Amino acid sequence: LFQTFVIRGLIRQHLASNIGVAKSKIREKEPIVWEILQEVMQGHPVLLNRAPTLHKLGIQAFQPILVEGRAICLHPLVCKGFNADFDGDQMAVHVPLSLEAQAEARLLMFSHMNLLSPAIGDPISVPTQEWLM
Repeated sequence: LFQTFVIRGLIRQHLASNIGVAKSKIREKEPIVWEILQEVMQGHPVLLNRAPTLHKLGIQAFQPILVEGRAICLHPLVCKGFNADFDGDQMAVHVPLSLEAQAEARLLMFSHMNLLSPAIGDPISVPTQEWLM
């Protein structure tokens, strides 16, 4: 998802002379790649979308945190907006590229900006089961 940004970071820091060398460093999972990825992720929100997007809570912005594995970890309080039930649901992840799109994601689409149901105004982020944090 952030491969092009990591390639640019490797070349800008003179750790790779061209795109091919940068791609091989990524393929070999060199430690510097993870450091650059962390830097890149800090400045980029991501959009999570669960199709079909029937209302504005079906697509929300989040600040990504790198975790091991190939799964998306999602806080239980945002599941209701996505109608997520963890039975094999698929979600699309998008990275807003332009500064305007990133600003829109931060100001309008972050999950903490969408706490109320757009239809009836009730809180959307409420615990539905017993759980400990």
